[in-house]
Amino acid sequence: MLDFRSLETFLWVVKLGSFRGAAQRLNTTQPAISQRIAQLERELGVKLLNRDHRVASPTPSGRQMMVYAEKLIGLRSEMMAEIGDRSAMRGVLRLGVAETIVHTWLTRLVKSVNEAYPNLSLEIEVDITPNLSARLLAQEIELAFVVGPLSMSGLQSRVLCDYPIGFLASPALGLGNGPVARHELARFPMITFPRKTQPYEAVRAVFDRPDLPPIRLHASASLATVIHMAIEGLGIAVIPSAIVENELADGRLQLLDTDVKLAPLTFSASWLTSPDIAAVERVADLARQIAQEGVVVDEPLQARH
Repeated sequence: MLDFRSLETFLWVVKLGSFRGAAQRLNTTQPAISQRIAQLERELGVKLLNRDHRVASPTPSGRQMMVYAEKLIGLRSEMMAEIGDRSAMRGVLRLGVAETIVHTWLTRLVKSVNEAYPNLSLEIEVDITPNLSARLLAQEIELAFVVGPLSMSGLQSRVLCDYPIGFLASPALGLGNGPVARHELARFPMITFPRKTQPYEAVRAVFDRPDLPPIRLHASASLATVIHMAIEGLGIAVIPSAIVENELADGRLQLLDTDVKLAPLTFSASWLTSPDIAAVERVADLARQIAQEGVVVDEPLQARH
């Protein structure tokens, strides 16, 4: 009799293109994967996979099998999500998160997941959007909260929230008493997200002009470092003001009044299309609900080691 474990194994071998990749994804051994596939082929009486090359590919019968296997796995996932006890949703969800989310509502999401799905564990990676996108496509993570939405083949996305970007400076720089023009801002170094990110490129485009002094642009993958540098008066931080509400409230930073405007950062939840994505979609739904409840800054997490 066919079982879901064999069907899931078959789908992962095809999706990842190797027995080794499927073994790593399912936390088992290659011999165990081979045994499951062989058993499935014996029960069906057909060959499902070509093993003549380094990449495992489906035979014509295997491609037909994929259609039915995806439907069965998808229905099981939907049934468990809609009817089953929440505690039945178990396992590890690998989540990639942009650091802005770490400094705003990530801890509230973790608390909500713990309450709603007590047997579901989160394995969280913090990185910039380009790196997380690559890891998502490589199936090293199942869900990513990134600047987006991403528009790549095979991905689903759900908009989470928008964060306006502000120019933030220490009161010691003396810029907080009135409107600050572009040429006044350009006298100071700009401190923002790392290269290859949307904010970095936006800041460069705004200040890399012949009528302004040569741009001095400090980039860091650590928002805690960006904030600390701005507090110390080493430059103007160009980041979402939502992540420094505490620093604004106690006067360590000021939000500058300027007519230089940058597009807000739109964050989205993105994941690969797959038949067994109930946990991913549930966590994405929770994230959207929390993100849109309003900006409440969480206590900072240690995002980098």
